[in-house]
Amino acid sequence: MDLAGDIRERLAALEPQQLELLDESGRHIGHAGAKDGGSHFHLTIVSRRFGGLGRVARHRLVYSALGALFPSKIHALAIDARTPEEAGAL
Repeated sequence: MDLAGDIRERLAALEPQQLELLDESGRHIGHAGAKDGGSHFHLTIVSRRFGGLGRVARHRLVYSALGALFPSKIHALAIDARTPEEAGAL
């Protein structure tokens, strides 16, 4: 399985209603953390599991779900984590 597929599979534990994962590694060519490719991502995730949680707690849930992929496989991850109500308000 490729890295993006592994990320999606692990994030399924958060029961996302929406998940968008963008590989932004191409923007970081020449950066030491991007030498192996596929290591810089932007994640948009919508889940009821984020209800009542602040931004830091939401990010901790995502990091926990991804586990050992940090820092060996994922060098950088930008996270936009919202509840369904927050996502609908956009």
